[in-house]
Amino acid sequence: MRADSVNSSGDSPDETIERGNQRLARRSGLAVGLATAAYGISFGALSVAAGLSIAQTCFLSIVMFSGGSQFALVGVLATGGAASGPAAIAGAALLGVRNGIYGIRTSPMIGRGWWKRTAAAWLTIDESTAVGLAQPTPRSRRTGFWVTGLAVFIGWNLTTLLGALIGDAMGDTRAYGLDAAVFCQLEAGHFSAKKPASSAPFPAS
Repeated sequence: MRADSVNSSGDSPDETIERGNQRLARRSGLAVGLATAAYGISFGALSVAAGLSIAQTCFLSIVMFSGGSQFALVGVLATGGAASGPAAIAGAALLGVRNGIYGIRTSPMIGRGWWKRTAAAWLTIDESTAVGLAQPTPRSRRTGFWVTGLAVFIGWNLTTLLGALIGDAMGDTRAYGLDAAVFCQLEAGHFSAKKPASSAPFPAS
């Protein structure tokens, strides 16, 4: 092997570049996860204000795990109460369809194994798709997808709990001049408007 084909650590140039790609993918994933998780506080507080309990709010974040769909669901519930449940579920489901479409693009990044496919069903969201597809190599794309998905999932659920506790302590948000239904609808629009920049063939949500 030529002396100039390795660096001082014994790695080839390709290995050094790939390590750099991996670091950037991890940093991007953690940064996006932290920024996205902040919205979980709003969701938790508004969900409780819409009539859900703290336990129901946290369960919704774990099972549904789609910001736009969650805000849409609690927004409809805040407007019409329990009687609007079917409409709320239908609206949330429609917003969540795009995550299934993202699965077509993220499938090569997930890796083999049924457990990875199962976990990816939860973690395939706007953020994990965008960060994953933005990376230059197959390994860094996989790292970007998983780090972002896990960071958002953990952060979102922790901040949902925090927000739900705050909302429970606040009581009726209308006493503070806040309309939970309107705010939820605005947040649902914010989340549904986001899509990965590299997914141009996808229709806008």
